[in-house]
Amino acid sequence: MAWNQPGNGGNNNDRDPWKNQGGKDQGPPDLDEAVRKLFAKFGFGGNKGGGSGGSSGIPSKGIGIIAIIAIIVWFIAGFYTVKEADRGVVLRFGQFHTMVESGLHWRPVFVDTVEHVDVNNVRSDKTEGYMLTQDENVVRVELDVQYRVVDPRAYLFNVQDADGVLSRATDSALRYVVGHTTMDEVLTRGREQVRADTLDMLESTMNPYSIGLQIVDLNLLPARPPEAVKDAFDDAIAAQEDEERYIREAEAYAREVEPLARGQVRRMLQEAQAYREQIILEAQGEVARFNELLPQYERAPEVTRERIYLDTLQDIYAKTPKVLVDVEGGNNMMYLPLEKLLERQGRNTETFSPPRVPEQGAGMPFNSEPQNTRNSNRSGGRN
Repeated sequence: MAWNQPGNGGNNNDRDPWKNQGGKDQGPPDLDEAVRKLFAKFGFGGNKGGGSGGSSGIPSKGIGIIAIIAIIVWFIAGFYTVKEADRGVVLRFGQFHTMVESGLHWRPVFVDTVEHVDVNNVRSDKTEGYMLTQDENVVRVELDVQYRVVDPRAYLFNVQDADGVLSRATDSALRYVVGHTTMDEVLTRGREQVRADTLDMLESTMNPYSIGLQIVDLNLLPARPPEAVKDAFDDAIAAQEDEERYIREAEAYAREVEPLARGQVRRMLQEAQAYREQIILEAQGEVARFNELLPQYERAPEVTRERIYLDTLQDIYAKTPKVLVDVEGGNNMMYLPLEKLLERQGRNTETFSPPRVPEQGAGMPFNSEPQNTRNSNRSGGRN
């Protein structure tokens, strides 16, 4: 129940909190007196003239204590920490003073201020949009640029909003490179060249400004044509991929066939060389043989000529199974199909060799009658 709630016979005086139990009215507490007592405990106030109504004051001792406390607080507030990945840029009255490394440092408060700049971590910015190519086609290109701060002072004071300057420069360089490149190159085989040209253009644009940023890498995301012609460009890209695949298959086939052809060429050259040497050796052997027969021919020309003739016929008959026989006194010529006879006997016709004509003095006489006598007999028999 509230202290001033009606009750107790309508008498509320005994319910007043500012009265003691004896009924004496004390009134509300004096705030000024409470403040003076508080300052008096610290020696900051006192009574002048010994009277209770004298004005309060602050002695010199109190002022010194306040000054010492303020100096201690100001000194403690000057300590600050720079993170491992940051560098501190100290400004004295708003102007650049120095740079500090990571760790614990101290600065005079209200005189120096410190700006913390991250110099270790790599930052990323992305630019994208529809761009016009050299062949007047529209493509959507996305580029991700990665960079980091290398000069905190230049990053803070050389330009305003260095990150924004880099973003706008990246967009400008990308649009310039895409504008000088055909659409097929942007979409397929020329993407790496577009990335390299954009990086060179961006660096040449940013270097004169000296904004304290270093480009780490550029990542050109796959470009896309407008949705209205996407299917047609997908077919074109598939055809280009097939072309590259066919070219690789042809190159692989060429690498496979070329060694075989070279091997065949070497083999044919070696066979030709062997054949050449064989013919030369055979010719030299024939020359040597005829040189040996020359003395015999000079001593007996007719006998030597007949022997050479028979040896030649023997070589000819050894190479063919067909034999023609001319019968004296008849008009018909006999044909002996020896190859058919040999096939019936199961023999190889290539190995067939007719009986060798016996040489003179071996079994039967050789040229026992004169040459003119044999010729006369042949002519007489035919007549």
